[in-house]
Amino acid sequence: MASFTIVVLPGDGIGPEVTVQAVRVLGAVGERFGHAFTFETHAIGGAAVDASKDPLPPATLDACRSCHAILLGAVGGPKWDGVDPAIRPEKGLLRIRGELGLFANLRPTVVHERLIDRSPLRPEIARGTDVTIVRELTGGIYFGEKTEGDEEAIDRCTYSGAEVERIARLAGTIARGRRGRVCSVDKANVLATSRLWRRTVERLFAEEFPDVELEHALVDSTAMRLVSHPAHFDVMLTENMFGDILSDQAAALTGTLGLAPSASMGASRPGLFEPVHGSAPDIAGLGKANPYATILSAAMLLRDGLGLADEAAAVEAAVAECLDAGLLTPDLDPASKHTTGAIGAAVIERVRAASLA
Repeated sequence: MASFTIVVLPGDGIGPEVTVQAVRVLGAVGERFGHAFTFETHAIGGAAVDASKDPLPPATLDACRSCHAILLGAVGGPKWDGVDPAIRPEKGLLRIRGELGLFANLRPTVVHERLIDRSPLRPEIARGTDVTIVRELTGGIYFGEKTEGDEEAIDRCTYSGAEVERIARLAGTIARGRRGRVCSVDKANVLATSRLWRRTVERLFAEEFPDVELEHALVDSTAMRLVSHPAHFDVMLTENMFGDILSDQAAALTGTLGLAPSASMGASRPGLFEPVHGSAPDIAGLGKANPYATILSAAMLLRDGLGLADEAAAVEAAVAECLDAGLLTPDLDPASKHTTGAIGAAVIERVRAASLA
């Protein structure tokens, strides 16, 4: 029996409601596949600010450093709009990424057939969309030197070859486990950092991933192709700002953020796994929150964080079966009466029935 410690950071708004369902699903996975999961719950974000005036308390950070994986709900909300900017809830999330060296953000987007009419694209265009965006998370223009004045402002964009290599290596590894294709996105016709990016990716794939099909594409043409032919993409590799924009564009193709999971990974454990949606304080406590994105984030935790591919597939299959059966929360179907807990129970039922490899 394999044993793992998972730190749960429920956070704010609907975060506690959706994380508890994902924890229940992980418990069912443990029972079905013979693993022992120990869950430790700690405060982050606004809840931590309320308790200790610190969005990432030392006890939380210490627990995260010593665990196998981290499951996060959501942070922030209008309740904390007036707090000192230095202790805003979002600072906790940014700090934990930096403290744990989480340099890669993984954002899968899958358009499910049952919900294809919710996509803003025509069904014949949206059908077959299954792309994972691998975004470099700690470099580029967001983290470069900045100056700001009344008449001029500067944001410096910097990348090193080593930063490009490590994110490209992760994209190649992920592609090997999928359909074997990587589209590396840059702006090499204009930006020096993008030309370094392209040269580095080209060399790395020639040396380490000759079996993976590599394509280079400019970010503007990629944005167009993402809405005209999204099924073309398998794994998309991008720098920080381009990935920030393209991953949100991709998530919109499903018609809802309620199905959008994510992972932030470093060179070693632990990784951080969280839904893309926010804290949605307007529906907190009403049983209307959609737990699918958090449950799918738990599936990523199993596969990418713990190396449990069969277990992750069982969770993803259970979610797909629930969607096919029309088990939808109000964000997906305004007439639905299915609650957050009922969706969690339905996924658990199917996980418990999953076949063992």
